[in-house]
Amino acid sequence: MPDDKPRQKPPIAAADVPGQRGSTGYPPPWRLLVQGRTKRKIGDWFNLTRFGVNLTTLEPGAASSVMHCHATQDELVYVLSGQPTLVMDDTSQVLGPGDCIGFPAGTGVAHQFVNDSDEPAVILEIGDRDPSDRVDYPHDDLRAEFRDGSWVFLNRDGQPFE
Repeated sequence: MPDDKPRQKPPIAAADVPGQRGSTGYPPPWRLLVQGRTKRKIGDWFNLTRFGVNLTTLEPGAASSVMHCHATQDELVYVLSGQPTLVMDDTSQVLGPGDCIGFPAGTGVAHQFVNDSDEPAVILEIGDRDPSDRVDYPHDDLRAEFRDGSWVFLNRDGQPFE
């Protein structure tokens, strides 16, 4: 009889989890914002299904994402190294190692991290995996919905990007 249980993976150095450089699905022109981003999906590596964990490196000039807010997903970001700038609605603040911030679901507070420094910045992103989540990008004609196991990018009128 086959065993349907997920297999426990052994420990691994987080930096050894394969990284995705640049866009993870943004349509043009938004994908240019994240060209210098490398995202290591640690939660996916360990087959976690209830929450996600990403180790994200931002090269100088790179952004973590397009300014966004989640409808039903809580999100927490912890700065491991570097000096990323937290951009939140119309304010910005430089953060450093050990700083963290949480974004409760449904607040409508748009945010992103931008590396305006000359050195790489590394952040740890943690969020739940609510399948009903919707991501709004209030500064852009863009939104994302989770459908059939993947994110679909739409304009505000609900038309998908080609």
